[in-house]
Amino acid sequence: MKAARIGAILLLALVAAGALMPERWAAGRYDQQFRELPDAPPSAQFPLGTDAVGRDRLSRLLYGTRVSLLLAPAAALLSCLAAGLLGGIAGYAGGFTDRAIVSAADFFLSVPWLLLLLIVRACLPLDVSPAASVAITFALLGLMGWAAPARIVRAAVASLMDSEFVLMARARGYSSWRVLLRQLLPNVTPVLLAQFWIAVPAYILTETTLGMLGLGVAEPLPSWGGLLRELEGVSPLDQPYLLAPAILLAAVVGSLQLILPREDYPV
Repeated sequence: MKAARIGAILLLALVAAGALMPERWAAGRYDQQFRELPDAPPSAQFPLGTDAVGRDRLSRLLYGTRVSLLLAPAAALLSCLAAGLLGGIAGYAGGFTDRAIVSAADFFLSVPWLLLLLIVRACLPLDVSPAASVAITFALLGLMGWAAPARIVRAAVASLMDSEFVLMARARGYSSWRVLLRQLLPNVTPVLLAQFWIAVPAYILTETTLGMLGLGVAEPLPSWGGLLRELEGVSPLDQPYLLAPAILLAAVVGSLQLILPREDYPV
C-alpha cells in the first residue's frame, strides 16, 4: 500500500504539472519560437534549453505530457469498452458468435499489434493536422488493443452463465441484452478495470514508439516520442537534458505499475 500511495502521489503531481497546468511552468506555448535563441543550452529562462527552431523544450515536454496522460487512458477506455462488449457477447451467446469473435481476437493477437499499427498509420496521410493525428493515433490504439482483454472477459462471463442471478434473470423473462448489460458485465468490472490499468502504460509506450518513428502525433504538437527523436545522432553524455522525456516516461510508467496492486492482475 505504501508503494501504491507513493506512485499515486507522483502520478498526481505529474498530471497537475504537465497535463492540467503546463502554462504555469513553461516560458511560452509549445509552438512559440524564440528565433534569436535556436539550440540554446539550459538557462534560467529555458531549464531544458531550446530546440533547433528556438522552441522551449520544457514547454514542449509539459504539453507532450498532457497528450500522453490524457489520451492514453481514453484509448485504454475505448479498448476496454470494446473488449467488454465483444467478450461479453462471445461468452453469453456461445456457438457461432463465440467462435467468430474468438477467431477475430486470435487474429489480432497473432499479428504483432505494433507492426499492425505501423502499417495502418503509414497508410494514412502524413499531412494531417496535429489534432487529427492525435485522434487517429489513440483511436487506432484503442481499436486494436481489444483482443486480449476480450478473451479474459469472455472466460469470466462464461463462468457466470450458471450463476443463480443469471438463472433468475432468465426465469423472469429478461432479454438477452438486459441479462448481459445489467447482470453479467457489472460482475466482470474488476477484470476490465485491471485490464484498463495494464493498457494505459502499454499505450503510452506504444505512442512513444510511434512518435520516435515519425508516425505518431504530428508537428508542431509535441509528444514524448517526438521529443526523444532529438537524441538521434547526439550523445546523451554531451546533452543529458535531452533525456528528460525518457526520465518522465519512466516515472509515469513506474507510477502506474506501483498503483496497480499485484493481486488485481488477471491470471
